Amino acid sequence: MGMSINEMAILPEAILMRIYLAGPMRGIKDFNFPAFHAAAKHLRTDGHVVFNPAERDEKEFGAEVLRTAEGSEAEVALKLGFTDKLGLARACFLADTMWICLHAEAIALMPGWAGSRGARAERALGEAIGLEIIEL
Repeated sequence: MGMSINEMAILPEAILMRIYLAGPMRGIKDFNFPAFHAAAKHLRTDGHVVFNPAERDEKEFGAEVLRTAEGSEAEVALKLGFTDKLGLARACFLADTMWICLHAEAIALMPGWAGSRGARAERALGEAIGLEIIEL
């Protein structure tokens, strides 16, 4: 069982974590990036190091290419030239899970995470390797 962000707030200031941010993206306008950016900013303000997959995606693929009214992975994959319908998901998930395995101390779950296949998988990975699970 994870701790809430409010419970995290009472941790000693010396305890800062490397946190992977997980939450729903597919099917949400612009892949929910504004909410990811807000959550990352909040965690960073508290002094944590945050891996925000939205920032990684924007850096790797470009923010304009990722704009989509419906959060359509297929639409963006076509724009990026992926011929394999799973190519974009595989590329992103590989980068994300590698960071989790190599660097994360915690997984922070954004509201709506339980409805996201990716966030559920990231949470399961975090649990499997013994990371702290935080619900925002």
